[in-house]
Amino acid sequence: MKKILVVGLGLIGGSLAMALQGFEDYEVVGAARSQSTYDKAVAKHAANRVTFDPAAELPGADVVILCQDPAGIIGFLRDNRDRFKPGCLVLDVCGVKTAVMDAAAEYLPDGVDFIGCHPMAGKEVSGIDNAEGTLFRNTHFIVTPGPRATAEHLDLLHRMAKYCQFGDVIETTPERHDEMIAYTSQMMHVIAVSVCDNEELFSCVGFEGGSFRDCTRVAALDPAMWTQLFTLNAPALSKIVSELEERIHQYRVAIENNDRETLCAMLASASNRKKQINLERARGDDVRPGF
Repeated sequence: MKKILVVGLGLIGGSLAMALQGFEDYEVVGAARSQSTYDKAVAKHAANRVTFDPAAELPGADVVILCQDPAGIIGFLRDNRDRFKPGCLVLDVCGVKTAVMDAAAEYLPDGVDFIGCHPMAGKEVSGIDNAEGTLFRNTHFIVTPGPRATAEHLDLLHRMAKYCQFGDVIETTPERHDEMIAYTSQMMHVIAVSVCDNEELFSCVGFEGGSFRDCTRVAALDPAMWTQLFTLNAPALSKIVSELEERIHQYRVAIENNDRETLCAMLASASNRKKQINLERARGDDVRPGF
């Protein structure tokens, strides 16, 4: 029997371990760091087997999925560079790709194939307690193959994604991934925490509607992890935040000057863009055909 080793059994790692059980002829082994996570993973049957020692499992692992924060992934690659099984496939699932893939290119020996991945799924809560095997159903799975990625491993990855019920697989470059995620995810978190970094937050109870709750939903984040994500993607994120600042400035000027014509035109442009996206999503255009 072949082996899939999932290192890190938080929300994403635990959900992947659960979703992949029964995939072809693979045993799914989950690696936990704490006793609490280990006990919960065993109780939830989050993997076929759970261990505290991922390093000992590496020589026999055909697929390794790294589900730590970026610093943890980079450290794991560095510290275990000589333990990976020759010919194995190594994946990561974190929210930045360029920095992690640069580390993989530096640390992994020839014959070990690294493919960056990013499941576009999650919750505002974390941990193995909230893991579920259906988390990835109909969501996007972004893949950034490295220069050594083989057709065999890419085909395996597509089969794994289909088994986990992802809606599609999107292949792109690490650089393009980081640019897009700066806009669609990281900037949203910057906005959410900026809104919540205000004393008015504590006096708004009873006055907050759905738009406020939607905007601030992701603000209760893990500061250490998101500090890593922001700083490791600093060039792309700083560019997109700077562009947002300019657009907000334009809104402020139009409002201060009571410039209704300009304000209405700006609102109409943004509204029409959002309506077009909604229409495409309703038609299913956001899920790529053929998967």
